Amino acid sequence: MSRPPPAQAGALANATFSHLFQLCAHAGRAALGAGRAAHARMLVSGFVPTTFVANCLLQMYARCADAARARRAFDAMPHRDTVSWNTMLTAYAHAGDMDTAVSLFGAMPDPDVVSWNTLVSSYCQRGMFRESLGLFLEMSRHGVDPDRTTFAVLLKACSGLEDLALGVQIHALAVKTGLEADVRAGSALVDMYGKCRSLEDALCFFQGMGERNWVSWGAAIAGCVQNEQYTRGLELFAQMQRLGLGVSQPAYASVFRSCAAMSCLSTARQLHAHAIKNKFSSDRVVGTAIVDVYAKADSLVDARKAFFGLLNHTVETCNAMMVGLVRTGLGAEAMQLFQFMMRSGTGFDVVSLSGVFSACAEVKGYFQGLQVHCLAIKSGFDVDVCVRNAILDLYGKCKALVEAHLIFQEMEQRDSVSWNAIIAALEQNECYEDTIAHLNEMLRSGMEPDGFTYGSVLKACSGLESLEYGLMVHNKIIKSGLGLDAFVASTVVDMYCKCGMITEAQKLHERIGRQELISWNSIISGFLLNKQSEEAQKFFSEMLDVGVKPDHFTYATVLDTCANLATIELGKQIHGQIIKQEMLGDEYISSTLIDMYAKCGNMPDSLLMFEKAHKLDFVSWNAMICGYALHGQGLQALEMFDRMQKANVLPNHATFVAVLRACSHVGLLDDGCRYFHLMTTRYNLEPQLEHFACMVDILGRSKGPQEALNFIRSMPFEADAVIWKTLLSICKIRQDVEVAEIAASNVLRLDPDDSSVYILLSNVYAESGNWVDVSRTRRLMRQGRLKKEPGCSWIEVQSEMHGFLVGDKVHPRSREVYEMLNDLIGEMKLSGYEPASAIFAEVDEEGSMSEQDDLLGTVGD
Repeated sequence: MSRPPPAQAGALANATFSHLFQLCAHAGRAALGAGRAAHARMLVSGFVPTTFVANCLLQMYARCADAARARRAFDAMPHRDTVSWNTMLTAYAHAGDMDTAVSLFGAMPDPDVVSWNTLVSSYCQRGMFRESLGLFLEMSRHGVDPDRTTFAVLLKACSGLEDLALGVQIHALAVKTGLEADVRAGSALVDMYGKCRSLEDALCFFQGMGERNWVSWGAAIAGCVQNEQYTRGLELFAQMQRLGLGVSQPAYASVFRSCAAMSCLSTARQLHAHAIKNKFSSDRVVGTAIVDVYAKADSLVDARKAFFGLLNHTVETCNAMMVGLVRTGLGAEAMQLFQFMMRSGTGFDVVSLSGVFSACAEVKGYFQGLQVHCLAIKSGFDVDVCVRNAILDLYGKCKALVEAHLIFQEMEQRDSVSWNAIIAALEQNECYEDTIAHLNEMLRSGMEPDGFTYGSVLKACSGLESLEYGLMVHNKIIKSGLGLDAFVASTVVDMYCKCGMITEAQKLHERIGRQELISWNSIISGFLLNKQSEEAQKFFSEMLDVGVKPDHFTYATVLDTCANLATIELGKQIHGQIIKQEMLGDEYISSTLIDMYAKCGNMPDSLLMFEKAHKLDFVSWNAMICGYALHGQGLQALEMFDRMQKANVLPNHATFVAVLRACSHVGLLDDGCRYFHLMTTRYNLEPQLEHFACMVDILGRSKGPQEALNFIRSMPFEADAVIWKTLLSICKIRQDVEVAEIAASNVLRLDPDDSSVYILLSNVYAESGNWVDVSRTRRLMRQGRLKKEPGCSWIEVQSEMHGFLVGDKVHPRSREVYEMLNDLIGEMKLSGYEPASAIFAEVDEEGSMSEQDDLLGTVGD
């Protein structure tokens, strides 16, 4: 077989090697081995490549990210043309070795526009926008005319700097050079105007473009999304489809972001179906956008399906899923996802770390947070301000204030989120004065507080019940221009309510232009805190009249007012609304319903709610035990407490108050003492004054006032007025005048203005037939200008409340009421009932202040 002529063999080798090198270059880094083998074959064969073949070899190494071998091949070339230099320049630029690239560029004999574009583009890709623009100016001075690639890169630099004025100048230059009509430069102009917040200019230029491709449409849609014109972005996408221009990755990503921003789940599902039809749903970028939109719309079922439907999970995809899990309170699942990212080798970034720290904060996972903190330090991401803010928030929510403060002090860069995180951490951990101190420190640092800052500080003022601090903060809010902000104003309303300034709170509420639900809730809660339950219910009705929809907190607060007023009909109506709005699964709501029915005396319905509750916390158990104790059903209360213990629910101080009251009602002295000691021996709960008051009542009823007095004297701290009044009430039952005088003198020492002491003591005297002392006590009360608060009762009939005071004749049917009362008294007398003598005790009008001094001087020791 004859050999081909040398010239023909050389041409064949040129074609073969150039083709091989081009194939490897096209395949990228994965074909580096094959490219090196072809290069070795060429060297072994003794073939001397032409400049074209050598350039193909350079391009192969450059595309396969092997700049070192590319440079050796470049140095070995006997003849280099501009393509050779540009290819080598590209290799260094792609490798990130800008210093060598610049050095090589300086050595070029005659750089062309491609050479300049390579460097200009490399600077731009690394975020060095000003360097990129500076190089362009130098290019102009060298007399090199820009092309469409130059303009596209320069406009991208203007977008990165968000410098509209500079972008307009580049646009003018493009018009001057005639490149404005080029579709690539035109698309870059649309993108620049959109990213520089000049959407109208972007859309105006877009509409005037002679030629538009999918890049132009993608830039226009992205501009709408970046400028929060989400509906316009969706409309442009729909118009693009009607024109039959197809779809693109950027366009899908933008419209899914629009749906995420608007929480438009139905449109997102339609677009998802559209993406599946066009085989884009498995695309990495589009798939991430789909997961993100479902996660932000709180549709985790769809988000999980989209997430697990992707063949490859990127860091961005996992981040989108993690953020959705944290948003919906599934912190534990978000932490599991982070573990998956670590095990699968997906990796993580600052967004991942911020998400997992938020997840740890959600579940109060202090130790898990410590481990992630160590990982952040190892990876070097802990220096990022967003990550540090997330760590700060984690430690604050886990009550690790020492760690939170250390993180804050170590931060070289602090933004408003950093200050908000430390201030919120201090407030959440009840360090109210430190919260206010950090606000002052924030102001001194030159950082301006925002709505979240003031929200935390106002809560601290509420916690301190400091109207003085609250007024100063409110003054600062007004000066900052946030006074009419709905969220901030609502928090101010809440502060005034908790500081007892309910009238001022109402005035501010009425001045708020857009009254938020939190403001209504604050007023209703304020009335409740200030023991104005009837006013709270009226305000609730007003809220419904203006069309504001109540939430869980509203219903729970109004149910508390129903419990206070025993307005069971309103309570039942609210119960119906709760069922209708599917809120019964909320623990707070269910426990409040249990409490409301119990305090209204409807223990069967209270028990029914208790048995049907999805989850029982200690509040629900306490409500049942207190309800039974309140209505004298002591045995049932104690049985419920036994059930609570068997269910492994830890009782608290309120539980034992109810249990001891139950023992008092039933007269179980031994059980009462046992439960009293159980507090400290089993549950490590130190008895408080309320528990000692209950024990005084139990001992007084069972063993007499003297035994109760001995118990008071053995207490580890001084008894308060409530304990002494409890003893005084026992003395009335047992007619023990001596101990009664000791108890009364102690109450008057602690609270001289308490009129009820005189009434109780006079009743003790009356029960023992000591009418002289009855008269003396009542006279002392008048001389001290003390008045007994008149008794009040009320009843709800056919959804209408009827209130009655002692001696009241205001009620429209008072004549009928008194006639019925007289009939009842007559029947009681006929039945042999004799009223207690204390009720009809005569009061002598004479007396002197010295007698009051005698009474106060009778202090037991």
